[in-house]
Amino acid sequence: MLKIAVADEKEKYELGELAKMFLPQSRFEMSFEEGFAEGADLVVPKDGTKNDRKRVLYRYLSDLTGQSLDWGILTGVRPGKLYNDLFRAKGREEAERELLEDYYLSSEKLALLRSVHDMQEELSYDRDPSACGVYVGIPFCPTRCSYCSFTSNKITEKAAKAYLDALFVEISAVCDIMKDKGLYAESVYIGGGTPTSLDGPGFERLLSEVSDHFITERCREFSVEAGRPDTISREKLELIRRYGAGRISINPQSMKQHTLDLIGRSHTPDEILSAFGVAESVGIPVINADLITGLPEEEPDDFRKSLDTIIGLDPENITVHTLSVKKGSRLIEGDAEYNYRYADTVRKMLSYASEALTAAGYRPYYLYRQKHMAGNFENVGWAKPGTASLYNVRIMEDDQSIIAMGAGAMTKFFYPAENRLERIPNVSNYEIYIERINDMIQRKKDGIK
Repeated sequence: MLKIAVADEKEKYELGELAKMFLPQSRFEMSFEEGFAEGADLVVPKDGTKNDRKRVLYRYLSDLTGQSLDWGILTGVRPGKLYNDLFRAKGREEAERELLEDYYLSSEKLALLRSVHDMQEELSYDRDPSACGVYVGIPFCPTRCSYCSFTSNKITEKAAKAYLDALFVEISAVCDIMKDKGLYAESVYIGGGTPTSLDGPGFERLLSEVSDHFITERCREFSVEAGRPDTISREKLELIRRYGAGRISINPQSMKQHTLDLIGRSHTPDEILSAFGVAESVGIPVINADLITGLPEEEPDDFRKSLDTIIGLDPENITVHTLSVKKGSRLIEGDAEYNYRYADTVRKMLSYASEALTAAGYRPYYLYRQKHMAGNFENVGWAKPGTASLYNVRIMEDDQSIIAMGAGAMTKFFYPAENRLERIPNVSNYEIYIERINDMIQRKKDGIK
């Protein structure tokens, strides 16, 4: 067991996250407590900045394991925000020098950040602090995927009806709060879970409530997460268009049937193809497709075939995720070191994705990272020119208030003068959310300034 002594409790978490990118938690112990340093293998010095201490830890673990990390000492989920902040403060040349030399980024990841930044610079959006993103969450799916750790439950008609009744109370109250504070929805995103897992009448009620309360002439983007192909029908897609949404996601994750069976997806590759065909015939302007690298038992060639198939369907956006196996998922219960074993496989998959998507005319426009990602890589959204999602860009930039409703939803209220966010959480359990809906509303009344 490797013993690492750190300066204080505040930094133990972040340094621990960096250590876990090199080694499983079971192979090291980290403490700030007095006396622990006496028998420690590494004592991280107290002097210098937090980044100085992260560099000490990085160099030690890199020498010990023979590994280097593409994202260097970065442990946060939004490396693009760091690039943008440094760019604005110091210019491109100095910002990129600092990322290479002080943060230890690889040249490949620096080039990716540069491409994302340049794509975002082409977007126009409202800097008015009264412009908000609005998120509405539906915590239900037809089945639960093996890697899932999100707020998601297998849907039943009774649970969905009770949930929607409570959600609509929150939607109405939040609309009143926003009007009272002079806020408006610049973008609206209905996510989950799988919103299209609702039955037809419930789904139409949802779209009607959201449209009536938040869609105005100032709203520039309305997106609906369709997600699971087995929940998509012509009727639901026509409802989406009727209520003004212009963007949907159809999320294959993989085009290999064996993989879909392994991860608990109750659909087939043929249903994915059918869903794309219906969406195109209905006239959905922008379709996003999600694929995941590092899925169980998949090899680089499996991912290549999936991606080539999706590119052939010609969606406007393709998001390439790296599998994140977190606590609470079935997958990690059976394989605690999954993320470490799949690093080389994922690297090959991501390399192919970059080459193939670039050749097909897509450009990376947003990225983010999560804990416990295979190989410590990233998720990247790719878009054809003129089709990038405003909501995705702004939520990753952390420069706008996101007003979120539903079980597990996290409102993030932005204070531009101080460049800071205050979080206002809703409870994750949908049954408790229903019981405490008035508390969820009061939290927003107190927290939205």
